[in-house]
Amino acid sequence: MSSLIKTPAQIEAMRIGGKFLAEILTTLEKSATVGISTWDLEMICRAKFAELKVKPSFLGMYGFPAYTCIYINEEVVHGIPNKNKIVQDGDLVKFDCGVLYNGMHTDSAITVPVGNVSKEALVLKNSAENALMAGIEQARAGNHVGDISSAIQKIIEGDGYGVVRECTGHGVGRKLHEDPNIPNYGTPHTGPLLRAGMTLAIEPILAQGDYRIKELADGWTIVTADGKLSTHVEHTILITDNEPEILTLRNGQ
Repeated sequence: MSSLIKTPAQIEAMRIGGKFLAEILTTLEKSATVGISTWDLEMICRAKFAELKVKPSFLGMYGFPAYTCIYINEEVVHGIPNKNKIVQDGDLVKFDCGVLYNGMHTDSAITVPVGNVSKEALVLKNSAENALMAGIEQARAGNHVGDISSAIQKIIEGDGYGVVRECTGHGVGRKLHEDPNIPNYGTPHTGPLLRAGMTLAIEPILAQGDYRIKELADGWTIVTADGKLSTHVEHTILITDNEPEILTLRNGQ
C-alpha cells in the first residue's frame, strides 16, 4: 500500500499535469463540431500537447496509436481517431486522454454533445456526471473502494441505466494504470482502504440499455452490444485528510 501513496513533489507534478490535461480537454470540447473528423480532432490534440510541452500518456500504451481516445454514441471506450469518422449533428462525442508530466500521469475523460442532441442523450450524460461526483465524494481517507463503487452504481442504476462491468477506474500516478481497480458497482465498506496521498482515476461508464459490450474488429473500440448510447466521464483525484481534490477540474466541472 505504501507504494500507492504519492510524495508531495509527485502530487505537485500531478496538479500541474492535471491542469494541462484540463486545458487539452477544453480545447477538444470546443473543437468538436459537426463535420470535423476524429482524426482532425486528434491533430488538434497533438498541437495542444506540443504547445504545452507535455507528453501523452496514451500513445504507445499497449500499442495504442494515438494521443487521445475518441468514440461516439454507442462506442463505449478506446476509439481510435479516424479520417473517415465524421462528427454528425446530435452525436455524443467522448474524449479520454492522459498527460505525462515530470514522470507522473493524470487521466480524464469528457462527453461532449454536438449540435441538436436528443433530450435522452443529455439525460444520460448528466447521469454519468452525477455519478462521477457521487463517487468522488466518497473518495476520502478511511473509506474503502467499495464506497466509491457503490455510490456510482446507485446513481446510474437509480436513473435506469446499465453499469458497464468490464471497464473500471483505477489508481494513477507513476503509471497510467495502478492499483486499486475501482469498479463502477460494488458494496459499501468493502475493498481496499483509502488513505491520504492516494491518487485515483474515477470514471463512470454507463449504457443507455443493457450493460453488455463487445469489441470491434480494430481490436480497440468497445461498443454496447445492443447498439444503444453510452457515456463516459473521468477525473483524476487526490485523497487528502479532508475533501478530495480534483486534479483535472475544468472550469468547475
